Amino acid sequence: MWNLCKCLPVWGNYNEGGEIAMAVKDRMSGNEAVSYAIRQINPDVMPAFPITPSTEIPQMVSAYIANGEMDTEFIPVESEHSSMSAAIGAQAAGARSLTATSSAGLALMWEELLLAASNRMPIVLALVNRTLSGPININCDHTDGMGARDTGWIQIYAENNQEAYDNFIQAYPIAEHPDVHLPVMICQDGFITSHAVENIELLEDQAVRQFVGEYQPQEYLLNPGKPIAVGPYSASGYVMEARKNQEAAMERAKAVIIQTAERYRALSGRGFDLFEEYRTKDADYIMLLIGSAAGTAKQAVDDLRAKGRKVGVIKLRVFRPFPAKELAEALKGCRMAAVLDRCESYNGNGGPLGCETDAALFRNKIRIETVNYIYGLGGRDFTVNDAYAVFDELEDADVNGKTVEQYQYIGLRR
Repeated sequence: MWNLCKCLPVWGNYNEGGEIAMAVKDRMSGNEAVSYAIRQINPDVMPAFPITPSTEIPQMVSAYIANGEMDTEFIPVESEHSSMSAAIGAQAAGARSLTATSSAGLALMWEELLLAASNRMPIVLALVNRTLSGPININCDHTDGMGARDTGWIQIYAENNQEAYDNFIQAYPIAEHPDVHLPVMICQDGFITSHAVENIELLEDQAVRQFVGEYQPQEYLLNPGKPIAVGPYSASGYVMEARKNQEAAMERAKAVIIQTAERYRALSGRGFDLFEEYRTKDADYIMLLIGSAAGTAKQAVDDLRAKGRKVGVIKLRVFRPFPAKELAEALKGCRMAAVLDRCESYNGNGGPLGCETDAALFRNKIRIETVNYIYGLGGRDFTVNDAYAVFDELEDADVNGKTVEQYQYIGLRR
């Protein structure tokens, strides 16, 4: 079947009502894909301020609005601090809200990120990952997202443009679920996915809107029959209980993320989980990492498997809530694991993913050796040959007893 308006092929998967949900084949950048998902969802309010490499998202959404393809209220603001403040205000008033940013923009939102989470606002943020200064650089690493990892936001990362689109469509059903009511960051790698064009499968507008549904706030400021206060001063006798409620919601979010992924799989045919295991069933050596570099690692695995070597990759999709128990279970059968971080934590001991993985293994009594690597800072290339070298080093350490440098940089000029 052909969609004559786009002159692109369409085909179907079954939606939740047992009817066919048509899919459209297209070519899009990651920013285009997220913008398209926003148009399909048609949220109520989008405040935004431009910053490379996420600028295209508010630019494209504003074009959709100007062309009459959606009726979202777009608010141009003077800074990213203001954009998150406006999103919080709109959400508190009962409007489904979102924004988009990168790097220093996320850092400028810092105070407001914590307020959005503590006030239990189900806002969605499209984060296009870019390194934070200094030195000044506009390319990809995960400094921004990982810097905000403890603000109380759910964080979901994409490997490619397709996942950026699919993750965004799932964001509101996760954020707005009554067991959760927390904000969600949908993260993708700056320039690598945000600007590169790939083949992509899009769902039809109606299928997306049925999946996401209408926002039905239970508590909101513009409800004249039930006045409430949002963000009041919390005395010492209440802060710990509020924080514990947030933490409990983050724990419950794990099940909601999985349930939402199962619903989306039924609609689209594309499966998701907290993480993806790639050829790990009998793997002696596993590489764990986040984002677009997973595709490079998978290619290395395929090449080495063709030579008879038992290697695999785990691509972490959901960093918050951190799937500690599930990840430990997935790693327990291997002999050694390489944990790759695309940001520096400056703790003298490893990157955020390395430290959390080690803690997960220890607490779940899984005794395997891990090596933490730092890679790709400021957009530094991570190649298939780099992945080969990591697997070679793990095997050399395991088989020959070679000492491996812990917490090392890949591709560092000596």
